[in-house]
Amino acid sequence: MGIQGLARFIDDHGAILTDDQFRNSKLIIDGTYLYHSLYFNSCVDQQHGGDYDDFEDQVCKFFKALRDCGIEPYVIIHGGSDFSDKKFETQLHHVQSRINTANNLSKGLQGSGLLPILIKQVFKQVLSSLKVPFAQCIFEADQEIASLAERWNCPVMSNNSDFYIFDIQAGYLPFFHFQWQNASTQRWSSQNYIPCKRYTTTSFCRHFNINRQLLPVFAAIAGIDYVNLDKICFPIRWEDNLPMEPNRNPSKNPRADMLLKWLASFQEQQEALDNVPRLIVSRNNQHNMDSALQALSLSTETYQLQPGCLERFFIKDKAPDPSHLPDHLSVLPDWTLLPLMKGTLSSSIIHILQLRPVIQGVQVEDHSFPSGNNTSRPVRQVVFGLLLGERREVEEYDREGINLTSSMVKAILPRAAQQMQLDMLNQVLRLEVFLETLGVSQSTLNGLPSHLELPVAVTYYWLRHAHPQPDHPLLQALLLGLVYGELCRQRKTNDSSLFCVSGFIEEGPVLERLRGLIQRGASNLDLAVAHAYSQWQRCMRDVLDLNQLLCFPLPEPQIAWLYRGTLVHQLVDELRGVVTPDSLLMEDPSSGQLYRAMLEAILNSQETEFSDRGHRSFTFIDID
Repeated sequence: MGIQGLARFIDDHGAILTDDQFRNSKLIIDGTYLYHSLYFNSCVDQQHGGDYDDFEDQVCKFFKALRDCGIEPYVIIHGGSDFSDKKFETQLHHVQSRINTANNLSKGLQGSGLLPILIKQVFKQVLSSLKVPFAQCIFEADQEIASLAERWNCPVMSNNSDFYIFDIQAGYLPFFHFQWQNASTQRWSSQNYIPCKRYTTTSFCRHFNINRQLLPVFAAIAGIDYVNLDKICFPIRWEDNLPMEPNRNPSKNPRADMLLKWLASFQEQQEALDNVPRLIVSRNNQHNMDSALQALSLSTETYQLQPGCLERFFIKDKAPDPSHLPDHLSVLPDWTLLPLMKGTLSSSIIHILQLRPVIQGVQVEDHSFPSGNNTSRPVRQVVFGLLLGERREVEEYDREGINLTSSMVKAILPRAAQQMQLDMLNQVLRLEVFLETLGVSQSTLNGLPSHLELPVAVTYYWLRHAHPQPDHPLLQALLLGLVYGELCRQRKTNDSSLFCVSGFIEEGPVLERLRGLIQRGASNLDLAVAHAYSQWQRCMRDVLDLNQLLCFPLPEPQIAWLYRGTLVHQLVDELRGVVTPDSLLMEDPSSGQLYRAMLEAILNSQETEFSDRGHRSFTFIDID
């Protein structure tokens, strides 16, 4: 989670960072920070639930720039977490902050930092399509990333200031200074390179004249998110310990400057830790003092590099040896380890199996209604049941209004899974469990393209469970969005370079019309539409997790092409006016047939259900 203010502090001391022309090297990439940075730096829409195809394009361009410069990327995505839960309070604070951001965006106010809920799944799929090696780390990722970089003698790229502390010989490349969009060619050769700045602990320690062993102590005292002496009532009054020289220029961060000057008087880490009590203003509570010093000592251990499991995974395609797992991961069944690291199982199952709290995602929606996550709760309950058995409960954190609260959610098991354990279910039973959970019959999906069976099943489930009840334009716009995604997917050629930023064929009339709507720009946010589609996205995410857990009884779709928020919101406006699906799909019979097949499958299955619930069933609109 990083050290607040450290990146700016190092930038202020410009001599620490050195200019670099990065090329022809392995690079360990902090994938979680990368997809955050690529999404937010590209100014992609945050109000309407995500424009995933634009994000996919950014990811493709980024990795093309690396390969053009001879850079061999290895991406590590955060999956596990520290079992001591020392960061949990900070995580809850960040989630509450995202709820506040979503609330501001829902009112048309400014806000930033809200990722679409399917972004991680899209990122993993794009990495797979580009054949970029990646791992979803089941341990605390920072240590694993630093350990692999040190093992392979290559740098780390991230925006996480913790990497200023890890002693990585090849250094750290802050993403903020990594100018991948400005790849250049050397004057004396044809070799491309990416201009960037490189950080090393050697440069830092030389600049401040301290021993590198003291960097973890600096991080702990300076204020790691979960260890902060000021917050736990042990403030440091630096002027009582190390007054500033009168002629010295004022620093933008005098606290860090004085801390480093104090540390320069020590050679060993333990010596510095033993002297921390002398910095404390008040030492009346010895018990709290002991707890604070223990917390500081433990936090320094997080920066000690240990042998990791990533090299074994990347070279041999093997998961960690189960007998070597730490105790808190012993609950993971052996068969889950490799799929977890390959990213074909959601990392949330680690928390579920450990009976730890599960934090739900945050989206822009109507906060006067219950959370959109409630719509797919029955799907999550089945996931809990498959992993834990019935009569167990999982604690979930989600919003109530605009406040983060927790509740206990019961695990349930479908009939098809009640007599056998998950790893003993055959493929037929897995499909039966999947269909039973969603309330979908196999006949509903017959005749559809296989890669669209899951999205149609999700849409069927959403219509039955969403609140308020989605109206017909909401459904039509969603299906037209799927048609748009299918046309975009088909438009890409099988380019031999595998990069999706080239190799297009000519657009057809339907794609041209739909792109015309996109180019008009996003409409003013309709909160009712946003709330309906936030529920659909949450249903999609939880159903994708269920499908993965059941070893893909239905093919997994390309998620980037399932939803484009700015388009479907615009389509709802148009469809509530004079525009019809027929007018958008004319001149392309195949697009009309696809739209009709999806709509007919859903409405034919929904008709009885809607009648039973007292709703007027939708009328099928023929678009031939």
